[in-house]
Amino acid sequence: MKRLPNLAFLSKHWLLKLLSLIIGASLWYFVVGQDQVDVIVSTPLELHNLPADLVIANQYKKDIEVAIRGPRRLIKEMRQQNISRPVDLSKAAPGAVVVKNDSDSIPFPQGITVQRVQPANITLLVDRLVHKDFTITPVTKGKPAAGFVVENIALNPPRITVTGPQTILDRETALKTSIINMDALDRSTTFQVHLNLNEALLKLIGETVIEANIVLKETMVRKTVRGIPINVRDSNPTVKTIPPTVTVEADIPEQIVQITPELAMLFRAAVNVAPDKTAGEMPVLVNGITLPGHAPIVIFKVTPEQVRILP
Repeated sequence: MKRLPNLAFLSKHWLLKLLSLIIGASLWYFVVGQDQVDVIVSTPLELHNLPADLVIANQYKKDIEVAIRGPRRLIKEMRQQNISRPVDLSKAAPGAVVVKNDSDSIPFPQGITVQRVQPANITLLVDRLVHKDFTITPVTKGKPAAGFVVENIALNPPRITVTGPQTILDRETALKTSIINMDALDRSTTFQVHLNLNEALLKLIGETVIEANIVLKETMVRKTVRGIPINVRDSNPTVKTIPPTVTVEADIPEQIVQITPELAMLFRAAVNVAPDKTAGEMPVLVNGITLPGHAPIVIFKVTPEQVRILP
């Protein structure tokens, strides 16, 4: 029969053996845990207590590079924490504020040594926070198609309110749109256009798009049109007018003038004669024909205004 090994010696002096094990583990942890390392960490700059009527007007470095030295274990634990460079601005006033970054400005845990901070100084430009209304001016190039002119350019919105540093907003008096191209435009149109912003305003409010409603009207030309025949209405007996035609001075859309061979065709002249009236003076009524898609004809003068009627 095979005999089992005698393990009784393990139970002798067990307390002394346990103590030796604890001391050995502690020594190992102390040697390894206290291993000194050099690292560079990025620490964010955090601004606190800035008064509500003030604003930081410049771009500044928001992260600080810090070279530190310390136990590997401590640095590893530190990386789990949110350590920042706090800056108290409760007493700030408009102007330049220099933030000095030294070894004591960042609250690292005890046991970590700060060897270098970069940058050593950060300058903040503190300015008053203001609101300013800007009127927007449209910028155009080119001309509409022949026969059309621009009647109105309506922007939506026509003005905007910008909130930002006073020194930046005071440099601007009005805002302009990017260029609106109206070459060969032949109808009223709405465009989506960007505002033409300088770099400072672009960083402040970002890309901004507004509507530009371009309203066109037809070009009107003043014409004197002769030989418009007079039509006699509501007359039982046959009567005639003296003179038989009238002359009209009117504004006519340029495109209609170009395509109409005889301008008298664009007008209708008439006199209303009662059945029992066969002689006398009667007023002449003249109307212009309105063509679809075109502005109406505007009559300024009719010659003569009255005609004689004769049997």
